[in-house]
Amino acid sequence: MTERTHATAAPDGFTGERLSDTGGTDFAVDMQRHLAAYRYAVPRTAGRSVLDAGCGEGYGAALLAQTATRVVGLDVKEAVDTARVRYALPNLEYRAQDLGRLGELGERFDLVLSFQVIEHLVDPVAFLSGLVACVAPGGTLLVTTPNRLMTVSENPYHLREWTADELRALAAPVVPGVRLLGVHGSARVLQYERARGEQVQKILRLDPFELRRFLPEVVVKQAFPRLARLVRKRIGKTGTQLHVDAGDFTVREDDLEHALDLLLVAEQMPAR
Repeated sequence: MTERTHATAAPDGFTGERLSDTGGTDFAVDMQRHLAAYRYAVPRTAGRSVLDAGCGEGYGAALLAQTATRVVGLDVKEAVDTARVRYALPNLEYRAQDLGRLGELGERFDLVLSFQVIEHLVDPVAFLSGLVACVAPGGTLLVTTPNRLMTVSENPYHLREWTADELRALAAPVVPGVRLLGVHGSARVLQYERARGEQVQKILRLDPFELRRFLPEVVVKQAFPRLARLVRKRIGKTGTQLHVDAGDFTVREDDLEHALDLLLVAEQMPAR
């Protein structure tokens, strides 16, 4: 049984758990934020084999396949079925795989990455260990997850989020030579995040006693994508909705407290 729960796609492609490239302009900021990590990975793919653990609907794996020798994307069956239809490339393969059992792959890759996945899993340490086991000697591991200090909205699919210090402490015992970077947004992206947080708080004020905590999980997960869409529609009405591009996101090692996402990096991994 997989440790990563999954949801059925809404008509606009947004499930609440998994970001889709069919989400339209309402989720443009979210998409560019997610792609920032893939763009960071691209220069490390030339002539290399790549494993994308938690590839979602495949847009990131397809980007990597433009320069990599071979890319294998892993996710739940629903996601990889969609990915196979949308992104069919000769050097790109998708597999339905329980991410809690990466040892079953029996393969190693020059570059292993997993973006915005670890926060969904019951056993994050075991997951990191599984990723490490998939890295070929001398290879690279990249992992991203939201920075808890910058999160402005509850997400019922996230079992745990971390600060930079917490994530470093989690990873250090199992990821050799790990270091931490951050995915940072431009001033206008941060303005958008503040506006999103304000809209979320307006909705949460309708539940002052936090009765949502007692609702069945299935109800909460059905409501979440609808509320996410509502929040973004409201932001659009205030004039804060943005059209962003790759230049609005940078990856660097300073000011991790204000990074939107945290990026674990381990290079030149030793033989195991």
